[in-house]
Amino acid sequence: MDADKVFRALADPSRRQLLDWLHGGNGQTLGELCEDLDMTRQAVTKHLALLEDANLVVTIRRGREKLHYLNPVPLHEIHERWIGKYERRRLQALHELKKGLEAKRGEGRPPKEERDGQARIRVRHVYSHHA
Repeated sequence: MDADKVFRALADPSRRQLLDWLHGGNGQTLGELCEDLDMTRQAVTKHLALLEDANLVVTIRRGREKLHYLNPVPLHEIHERWIGKYERRRLQALHELKKGLEAKRGEGRPPKEERDGQARIRVRHVYSHHA
C-alpha cells in the first residue's frame, strides 16, 4: 500500500463523497455515479482515476459497462497503522478502569452511585503513563 496516495486521495471532499456513494451502493457505473453527484462526468472520471490509483476503488468490466467498487483494504491498513495504535492505550486504560471498578463492587459495599444516587467516579492518572 502506498499510504501517500491513499492520504492524497482522501484529502479531497469530492473523492470522499464518491467513496461514500460506493459504500452505500457498490458496483456503480460512471453514469450512475454522475447522476447523484453535482460534478461533471470528466471531474468524476478524474476523481475515480485517483481513487483507483490509490487502490481505494477497483473496477470490473461487465460487457460494455465498467463497474466501480469500494476497496476497504487500504482504509483498514491506514486505520491499523495510523489510528489503531493511538487508540490501544486509551482502550487499555478504560479496560483497567473497568476491572478496578468491578473489583471494588465485589468488596461487599454497594457502589457509590447506589449509596447516594449519584455516579461519582474519580479517575486519577489514567493517561499519565501515556502522555
